[in-house]
Amino acid sequence: MVRDFTQALVVYPCLIIIAVVSSSCFCLPVPSFPVENLSEALEKLKLGAGNRAPDSVEGSLDCLLKALAHNNTEASMKIQEMGILPTLPSLLSSQSSCTPKVANIIAEVAKNEFMRSPCVDAGLIPPLVQLLTSPDQELLLQTGRALGNICYDSHEGRSAVHQAGGAQLVAEHIKCLSLNTEPDNEKLLTVLCGMLMNYSNDNDSLQAQLINMGVIPTLVKLLGIHAHNTALTEMCLIAFGNLAELESSKEQFASTNIAEELVRLFQKQTEHEKREMVFEVLAPLAENDVIKLQLVEAGMVECLLEVVGQTVDGEREEDVAQLKTASDLMVLLLLGDESMQKLFEGGKGSVFQRVLSWIPSNNHQLQLAGALAIANFARNDGNCIHMVDIGIVQQLLELLERHVDEGNVTVQHAALSALRNLAIPVVNKAKMLSAGVADVVLKFLQSEMPPVQFKLLGTLRMLIDTQDRGSMCFFLFAMVFSDKPVSFRRVVSSAEAADQLGTNGKLVERLVEWCEAKDHAGVMGESNRLLSALIRHSKSKAVVKAVIQGGGVKHLVTMATSEHMIMQNEALVALGLIAALDLVAAEKDFEGASLVSMLHKLLSDERSAPEIKYNSMILICAVMGSEPLHKEVQALAFIDVVAKLRAHDNKTVSHQASLTEQRLTSQS
Repeated sequence: MVRDFTQALVVYPCLIIIAVVSSSCFCLPVPSFPVENLSEALEKLKLGAGNRAPDSVEGSLDCLLKALAHNNTEASMKIQEMGILPTLPSLLSSQSSCTPKVANIIAEVAKNEFMRSPCVDAGLIPPLVQLLTSPDQELLLQTGRALGNICYDSHEGRSAVHQAGGAQLVAEHIKCLSLNTEPDNEKLLTVLCGMLMNYSNDNDSLQAQLINMGVIPTLVKLLGIHAHNTALTEMCLIAFGNLAELESSKEQFASTNIAEELVRLFQKQTEHEKREMVFEVLAPLAENDVIKLQLVEAGMVECLLEVVGQTVDGEREEDVAQLKTASDLMVLLLLGDESMQKLFEGGKGSVFQRVLSWIPSNNHQLQLAGALAIANFARNDGNCIHMVDIGIVQQLLELLERHVDEGNVTVQHAALSALRNLAIPVVNKAKMLSAGVADVVLKFLQSEMPPVQFKLLGTLRMLIDTQDRGSMCFFLFAMVFSDKPVSFRRVVSSAEAADQLGTNGKLVERLVEWCEAKDHAGVMGESNRLLSALIRHSKSKAVVKAVIQGGGVKHLVTMATSEHMIMQNEALVALGLIAALDLVAAEKDFEGASLVSMLHKLLSDERSAPEIKYNSMILICAVMGSEPLHKEVQALAFIDVVAKLRAHDNKTVSHQASLTEQRLTSQS
């Protein structure tokens, strides 16, 4: 039986790179005062660049840097207006003591969006990339700033850097410099990491390129070695946030000690904003099951529980946000089978016990997270049986009761998800029915929210589904082919519940309505399956009568043509029971829904599974007692189709074909 993997309805955003590479982090301080002769300085610069005499323009470069510091936008516009950018490649190529200043000017100019494409058009990228081969730290710093700012939110800039091979050179520098903890080196590392992030932000192909270069292990190493450096640490987190969105990155992350480093970093944070940065990296990484387990083993859950304890009673907006993020991440970690089982610890784990305490909370976020956590713990029979035995069902019912009238839809959905999963083991069904689960679930019958409708239907179906497929087929066979009365119905809670639910007029009416919910395929499918289950598990004439009167027969006929074999089979068995228990009442509905024609197609279709062919033949025999349906069977020459099935590879099908052929021949 498939269990739901449930997580909070939340989208974690990828970190967005900062608007520009901050000058406070990435450039040398420049005196800020007005420049009166900018035009003259630009003319001298233009002339000096044309003569390829970089030393002669140093004063002009200083003047230009001062102007940019005073009013960057105005100075940049003047630079563009006077055609200075095309003169700069020559100054970059003839490396001198002025070269870092030229790169600095380009970095400052490229802070303006309107200047990035002109920088590319002026041919600045190739000489800048060439400078990355220099061992000079100051030159590398300013070059990294220039390339990073040109790349920010610029397709042209990124493409040019990509073609020039700039990313590979930067990645190699980061790897070589990673062990050096000197302040100037850390400043350079921060710039180079920022350049790679601006280069690849929101671009899957460029991010994949960085992953293939092996930048992830290097960045994780940086996080550990340079944890004391706030600027570099934050840049690593931004990088992780970008790269972690790609599925291809998860395997590389899982091969590092990223979980330990993130937990260690998180434990050091006290400010809301800093914690949020770590959270936003954790969310995409925790989608990977291996990393889920690594995070659990590294102590992440304890950190999250501490955040919940600190913020649950807080009224500040940041407290509410942290509570939601921490509890949602807890639920996400439980989506992994190994991480979930480790935290469950046979039902005695402290984390499991703590989560249980969230359900009776007055905080909706904790109620939601608690119910979702229970749903995720309930993913194997052993866990489900234990949780039902210790009374969790009653807690969930009390939670649902609190949300019947104008309640929180997400809490309703989560609690119903948990109940559905808990109802899967056969031994739990009677206990849950005795606890009144069906009665409480029916209180949400009037919900207009598809997610709630879907879980409501699934929960009711699980409660009555005894998974006794073989007995149903035998029951149908005996009803159709035996002359003696057959009493197969066992008095078990699931059967009794199916009987009670199936004769509930409001439920049947709602099911028939939802069987037409074409805008919500999940609800429509579950409605059909529950309608079928009520008949199959009750084997009750009263239920059959209620379904016929409610207009449900046509939906079961349609369900028999589903692309899902299990739904086809369920529909055919239900239709067979209808025919066996009250053929007279169903006759007109069978005719109107073209039942016989549908069965002919199923038997003629070579793709139909053996079970489908078998149950179709049983159903054909069952409807032979109706004169109009009998005539339809004769008109479609069923004997020819059935005769061919006597040679079917499946012995059960071939045997049933022989019996069906005899039945058709004797009544022809």
